[in-house]
Amino acid sequence: MTGTPWLAALAALFLWWFSTGVILWRVRRADNGGPEGHLWSVLLGLPLLVAGGLGFHHSLTDASVTGVHIAFLSALAIWGWIELAFLSGVITGPNRRPCPDTAPEWERFLRAFGTIAWHEILLAAVTVLMGLMAWDQANHFGFLTFAVLFFARISAKLNLFFGVANINTEFLPQPLAHLPSHFRRRPMNGFFPVSVTALCFAAGCWLERLMAAPTPGAEAGFALLTALTLLALLEHWFMVLPLPDQKLWRWMIDPPTPKTTAPAHAALKETPHGF
Repeated sequence: MTGTPWLAALAALFLWWFSTGVILWRVRRADNGGPEGHLWSVLLGLPLLVAGGLGFHHSLTDASVTGVHIAFLSALAIWGWIELAFLSGVITGPNRRPCPDTAPEWERFLRAFGTIAWHEILLAAVTVLMGLMAWDQANHFGFLTFAVLFFARISAKLNLFFGVANINTEFLPQPLAHLPSHFRRRPMNGFFPVSVTALCFAAGCWLERLMAAPTPGAEAGFALLTALTLLALLEHWFMVLPLPDQKLWRWMIDPPTPKTTAPAHAALKETPHGF
């Protein structure tokens, strides 16, 4: 095994950091702009979705290193546009109201799911579609990349619902100002150990397949999946360890105007149903 796959993994780490920063920057600019800013962000980002879809389709029959990289980048492009649509408030869910502190647990869950329902259904549908397209094809790494992102997101959202110590709301945009009231702040929850164990197991599986990869393309693909899964694991630990992860992007994000921060911070109450 050469060092080339790990260079690709480091490049993936940089791409994750940079692309996340670009999305947060665009969302913050839209927050500080006019009322139609978020809609325009999503519309202007449509070429990213189209390029991702075309790249993914093209990569399915190409199991070379180049094909694997195209598949990985295409999955990130599709994911990035969907996340932009979510953060912009265009594709979220039917519930856009804060959760009352007195809501029982079952109602809090239904309300929380209602805030993200359309977005999660879209992600699930895209995951299934990509899986069907990749079935019996030479290159599965685009689908696997999207699947890792999808299941890691579900795990993270469940941990936020059950309660974690650190919840970063600094970059929360105005269209999602109601979200904090649906989650809890607590030192630990019973689901967190399950989450990190599953992610460690997945990373170990990718690493084992990387060590036994029969082709350079497979070697590159499993290195990228290993790095991506380890990043998801790191993001989970950010939720329980006192690490200032927001500093990773704060320097490249415009400060919010006062009107965009008040609703989000008003929901940050140290109550059983606070964020």
